[in-house]
Amino acid sequence: MAGKEIRVGIVGALGYAGGELVRLLCVHPNVRLAYLSSEMEKSVRMSDVLPNLLGFLDAECVPYDPQAAIEASDVFFIAQHAGWAATNTRPFLEAGVKVIDFGADFRLKPAAVYEKWYGLPHESPDLLEKAVYGLPELYRAQIKEADLIANPGCYPTGAILALAPLLKERLVEPDTIIVDSKTGVSGAGRMSHKLDFHFPELNQSVKAYNVGIHRHTPEIEQELGLLAGRPTTISFTPHLIPITRGLLTTAYADLISKDWTSEELTTMFREFYRSEPFVSILNAETYPATKDTCGSNACYIGLKVDPRTGRVVVISALDNLVKGAAGQAVQNMNIVFSLDERAGLNGPGVFP
Repeated sequence: MAGKEIRVGIVGALGYAGGELVRLLCVHPNVRLAYLSSEMEKSVRMSDVLPNLLGFLDAECVPYDPQAAIEASDVFFIAQHAGWAATNTRPFLEAGVKVIDFGADFRLKPAAVYEKWYGLPHESPDLLEKAVYGLPELYRAQIKEADLIANPGCYPTGAILALAPLLKERLVEPDTIIVDSKTGVSGAGRMSHKLDFHFPELNQSVKAYNVGIHRHTPEIEQELGLLAGRPTTISFTPHLIPITRGLLTTAYADLISKDWTSEELTTMFREFYRSEPFVSILNAETYPATKDTCGSNACYIGLKVDPRTGRVVVISALDNLVKGAAGQAVQNMNIVFSLDERAGLNGPGVFP
C-alpha cells in the first residue's frame, strides 16, 4: 500500500482546521487532493482564500456536491459544524469511502450524551457503534480496521494523553482530576464572529469560558473512564489566550501511593509511550510550552510529583490545529491505509 495514491476529499476546506489539513496533505507523498469543497455558493481558488498555499497547490474549492465527493474520494474528511456529519456520512460509507470526521458527531456514546451536550438530535445513532475514536496512542488497532473515525477534539487530546498512563496503571484517584486548559483563538474556527474573538477584546487578556459546561467535558470523561475502568467525573476549565494556535493543558490528580517521585513517574510515562512517534516525555520537572509544538503533530509532556499535597501535576502542549485536529486526522488516515504513520507529518515545528 505504500506506493498507492489515495484520493482525498474534504468538505470545510477553507476553515482553519480544514485549511491546515490541506496544507499538510498537499505535500503528502501518497495523497492526491481530488475534491476540495465548502458550503460557499461559488467556486474559489484555494490560494485566493488561503494565501499560504500559493505555489504549492493549484486547485479550486467548489460548492459541496455529495455525489461528486463520493465518486472522487477514497477517504473523505469532514471539517464542519456539529450535526453535519451525522446527517451526511451514511452515503459515503455505503459507497466504501472511509470517513474521518473532525467534529463530535461520532465521538460520544450513547447518542443521548451527544444530544444533551450539543443540543441536537443525533441523525445517525446506529453509526455510533461503527465509529472508532481516533486517538492513535490508545486505539491504533481499531483505527486500522475502521471505516468511520471520530477525530478527537483538541482539549480531549491534550488531557487524555497527559492522564492516560496514570489511569491505565491505576496510580491516581480518578474523581480528583482537575483539567485546566488554555488555547489559542484559532480553536474557535474561522467563521466565528463573536465579540470574544474581536482583537481588542482578546488581546492582552486571558479568559475562562464555558466553566463546567464545555462540550468537550463528556468526551474527556468518557475516555478517562474507559482507562480507569469505571465512570469518571472531572473538573474541566478551558481558557482563551491571545495566541493564534497552541494548547497547554495542566492536569492535577491525587496519587494513590504517595511514594512516587517525579523521576519515577517520568520513567513510567516514557515506557508507556515508548513506541509513539509523536509523544515526547520531557525530563522530570521540565515543562513544555505551546511554542515548542507549533506547526507540528507533536505532543510534549512534562510532570511533577508534589509531595506536599500528594498530587501529580502533568502538563501537555500541542498545536490545536495539528495534533489537536488536522495532523491527528492525517495520522489516522495513514494508519487506515497502512502507510508510515509519520507520512506528511515528519517535519519539526516552527520556532520561534
